[in-house]
Parts: sequence; C-alpha cells; structure tokens
Amino acid sequence: MITLHTLTPSAKRSRTKRVGRGNSSGKGTTAGRGTKGQRARTGGRNKALRRSLRALIERTPKVRGFRSITPKMAAVPLATIIAMAKPGEIITPALLVERGVVGRVRSGLKIVGNAKTAKKLTIKAHAFSAGAKAAIESAGGTVVIIKR
Repeated sequence: MITLHTLTPSAKRSRTKRVGRGNSSGKGTTAGRGTKGQRARTGGRNKALRRSLRALIERTPKVRGFRSITPKMAAVPLATIIAMAKPGEIITPALLVERGVVGRVRSGLKIVGNAKTAKKLTIKAHAFSAGAKAAIESAGGTVVIIKR
C-alpha cells in the first residue's frame, strides 16, 4: 500500500552526486577518479577515439589531389557542331544545352578545333580557338563573341 510517507522520487528524478565538494561529502579529494594517470586528470581523452571511431577514421582514405577553383569554359569541338547543325542555322549556348551537346554552361562556352566545313553557320559563344574561328569564317559563316 502506498502512503504519503513511503513515496520516493523516481530514479530519473534523483539528483546526480556532486563530486569534489569537500571530504565530508564522501566524494572529495580525488572525486571518484582514483589516483594519478591520464584518466584522473582534466581534459580527458579524445572522445572520437574513445567511442571506437578510431577504426573508422583509419579506414577512411585521405583526401588527395588538387581541384582548381578557377572556372573553366565548356569546350565544344567544331566538328560536333558541324555534324548537328543545319546550313544557315544560328548556334547559341542555349541551343547546344537543349540538344544535349553540353550539360550546363556555367562559366562560358568555347568552340575549339579546325574542322573543315561547307555549311554557312552563325555561332555565338564566349570564346573561339584561332583554328575554329578561321574555319567558320572561311566557309562564309560568322563568329559572334558573347560577353560574360
């Protein structure tokens, strides 16, 4: 039978033992840490290593190499454009993305190569190689440089 004087607080609600607050408390001096050694000192050990993450850390490969932060233009060979274009068509970066020639033009589009063509094309891009520019103009096409 539960009566008012027999009630006890639940284990969850019991206060944590305060350690290192004088010898008369029962947990003074060494505060339950034993004497000397790394475990007795403050600062403790590396928690990641203590939780068995050491094996995981050792298994994970180091990040190697170098990735440049300089933005690179998407390069498209002139031969690819010649193969997909109709004579007199205006080629733009948006058209090349739409047709799946390039994935996404983030930092510009450069036309490279020196493939010979008889098609008269107007190509708009951010940059052209010297050979590509000469090949387009020799076929009677025009080169339009888009400003970024």
